Amino acid sequence: MTNDIAIIGGGIGGLCLAQGLRKAGLPVTVYERDRTPADRLQGYRVHIDPHGARALHDCLPPHLWQAFLDTTGQGGQDFGFLSEKMRLLALLETAEVADPADGHHSASRITLRQVLLSGLDEVVRFGRTYERYERLPDGRVRLHFADGGSETAGIVVAADGGNSRVRGQYLPHARRVDTGITTVAGKFPLTEETRGLLSPRLVDGPNTVIPPSGLGLFCAPHDLSESTGTANIRDIGPTTGGVGSLGAATGSGACGVGAAAGLGGIGATEQEGALMDNTSSYVLWALGAAGHHFPPDISEMSGEQLKATVSLMIQSWHPDLRRLVDDSDPGTVSLLPIRTSIPVEPWQTTNITLLGDAIHSMTPMRGIGANTALRDARLLTQALTSALAHGQDPLQAIAGYEARMREYGFAAVRDSMRAVEQFVGGNRMARAGFKAFLRTAQRFPAFKARVFAGE
Repeated sequence: MTNDIAIIGGGIGGLCLAQGLRKAGLPVTVYERDRTPADRLQGYRVHIDPHGARALHDCLPPHLWQAFLDTTGQGGQDFGFLSEKMRLLALLETAEVADPADGHHSASRITLRQVLLSGLDEVVRFGRTYERYERLPDGRVRLHFADGGSETAGIVVAADGGNSRVRGQYLPHARRVDTGITTVAGKFPLTEETRGLLSPRLVDGPNTVIPPSGLGLFCAPHDLSESTGTANIRDIGPTTGGVGSLGAATGSGACGVGAAAGLGGIGATEQEGALMDNTSSYVLWALGAAGHHFPPDISEMSGEQLKATVSLMIQSWHPDLRRLVDDSDPGTVSLLPIRTSIPVEPWQTTNITLLGDAIHSMTPMRGIGANTALRDARLLTQALTSALAHGQDPLQAIAGYEARMREYGFAAVRDSMRAVEQFVGGNRMARAGFKAFLRTAQRFPAFKARVFAGE
């Protein structure tokens, strides 16, 4: 069996894997259904935790790791728990780290995608919609695409998201379900003028707002005001297709910061307006609740209507929290149904494997979905690189990867689901008890440090 590797899907996890394999000198091709890099962009921030940061550090070449760092949001990462009246219940301090690869970062999904795509022009094949696979007599896998074409590979990695077609054929019993919980998200513009309109806690770092019962609100700043890469994104401007290309201005490859990396920006008048602007600062907010809290026609609402719906739901909350919603551009307000995978028992290892949402899709609560996909990419890169470099059977490497991935991946699925249930919990007594617990923890730092260790 030859060891050329095909990755189905060019999302965060698939592209990180491609970067890592290419960095190791392994033959890899990514098949992505999007026609161009600008299709299906996601306009909100993503929290990169130490697992994700370490994966990016290890899989990216040094100049792209530096470009990632230069274009992340600045500011604090201390996590606040607030009441709907803006009373601080507890503040979880995030320790400073010497190595950015061990730290927390706020990244634009658009800019992160630019970083991950950089240098992969000969690796990523756009416009290839995967349909099915078949096993060949020699053990290789033939991949069939919607355009009628086919490709073969020695190893196939499914990185095609929560609705993975590879998983549907390979592990048809591995299901993904609707949680019955709906989230509406938007972006409050963070400018020199608007900063003074909000309580400092809302600008200083991420927060979870805990009202009496039934719903919850998460908010987090994506502050580019001090980022060394922000002006460079804005000044260079977009390249063909609306998404800038990292590397176009790298010259000999000795780039280290945003300008040298050639990051193109997406202005507010392109793509989908403010939602797809990756050059401006903002505070992301997301309100979640069980579906019955929303009007029955919620899925048909415009951004303006969604914003008005949320405003009505939080009309008794603190004015600063209401301002987050009321002063958001309707074009940034979106409906986000919450789905999760169902953990499955181990399967027989073959030369087809999976990573990220294709196997352990989870809710956005705790902000660990993208980081778990990046962790997968790093682990699989290490496993395949070690095996192939030493002439070992790659199936053993894949088996080792899958065993570890299932353990932490499905643990993350369960943790995320518990978090979303707590986030929208309808039991007022339980909510009151949790708030009392947080206040107690805040009064006793040693106790707080112990109970929140590992958060």
